Amino acid sequence: MPYSRFVEIGRVAYIAHGADKGKLVAIVDVIDQNRALVDGPSSGVGRKDMNFKALHLTPYTIKINHSARTGTVKKAWEAAEVTKKWEQSTWAKKLATAKRRTELTDFERFKLMKAKQARNRLINIEFGKLRKQARKAPAKPKKLKKKAPAKAAAKGKK
Repeated sequence: MPYSRFVEIGRVAYIAHGADKGKLVAIVDVIDQNRALVDGPSSGVGRKDMNFKALHLTPYTIKINHSARTGTVKKAWEAAEVTKKWEQSTWAKKLATAKRRTELTDFERFKLMKAKQARNRLINIEFGKLRKQARKAPAKPKKLKKKAPAKAAAKGKK
């Protein structure tokens, strides 16, 4: 499958590290092979140049011309409903779950552990019941092996 997420004007990107880590921006212009001019009017990121190494490209794009003004980018962002699409994506949900896990207290962690143990106990009980049924079930009849034809056996002796 060919690569489909290219650096292009209007491509929405996730900031992977740096001061604005975790925010979405739109690529407004490509400066050179290492940097792009980005703008994130809806995410609170000011217009600035960023290294491509700090950006993860998302599958979303907005329709803008190169070097578009912040107001134009904001209108295109809202028209494409990028924030709404991002919040519904699996990627954003995984990030939210990871953030939630880091913020758990010891008691919440303990409750999760106990819930997991209870779930595993139920699974093991059901598995034990199924295994017991399988042992009580009659054995499957063995298949008989086909015997070699008599002519083939006679030729092998000669």
